[in-house]
Amino acid sequence: QWVADALARLLPEPGQTPTALPAAMRHAVDGGKRLRPFLVIQAAASCGLAPHVVLPTACGFEMMHCATLVHDDLPCIDDADLRHGRTALHLAFDEATALLAADALIIQSFECLARQAERPETPPDRVLQCVRELAECAGPRGLIVGEALDIEAEHRPYTEADLEFIHINKTAKLIVCATRAGAILAGADAATLARFTEYAEALGLLFQITDDLLDATGTEAELGKPVGADAAAGKATYPGLLGVEAARRRAAQVAARALAAARDLPDVDPWLSLAEFVVARRH
Repeated sequence: QWVADALARLLPEPGQTPTALPAAMRHAVDGGKRLRPFLVIQAAASCGLAPHVVLPTACGFEMMHCATLVHDDLPCIDDADLRHGRTALHLAFDEATALLAADALIIQSFECLARQAERPETPPDRVLQCVRELAECAGPRGLIVGEALDIEAEHRPYTEADLEFIHINKTAKLIVCATRAGAILAGADAATLARFTEYAEALGLLFQITDDLLDATGTEAELGKPVGADAAAGKATYPGLLGVEAARRRAAQVAARALAAARDLPDVDPWLSLAEFVVARRH
């Protein structure tokens, strides 16, 4: 609820401008699991920093994530009708408004991170490191290149190495970056950051494999979005390449990595619980 309230304060209010943009931005961030802001907040708390201190950064990560979902849903990419059980943004408004709302969220995500420097508990050098890492993980050496290969792989044969490249860049890197951001803002040392990175990489890969499995085996009511879309579009997925049972075995292997890494983290219980939730989730 902290994150929802903070997002409501940070986003432009409908009526502030004579456009649909504020309402569209709010539609884009409504719903979802709030995983990335949770990672920022929990990593900071595990390293001794009060959760409310890092809310600007937590909101910035959620804005970035939601913007990528809006782009994913556009007709030129996945052409999805639903997101989080609601009408996809480009259908609730229109394609141009959806594109602009996502662009606005990306830009505002960096504004949120910059505002983190206004907190005396988080010195500017730590904030600058978070800004740099977010730009790197979301740009052409991270999320965007993962999305590019995801699209290209629809039209040609792909390998397990391609799959891992897509999943690590498109999904895992933002999860890693959110986790590291909370720890960085709390002043974690290099060894602790390395342990958080190892855990979050496994968690991010696990999250995407289970997402692929849910698309192949879940229901629209559970997921709040259409199922079977990956297979219909020829997407590169573990179930598509290996079959459902082999993909489940791969998920179990990655889950074991995440659980082992969690045991080396400060404040171990929340990290173990999160990995167990990702394995068992049905949405």
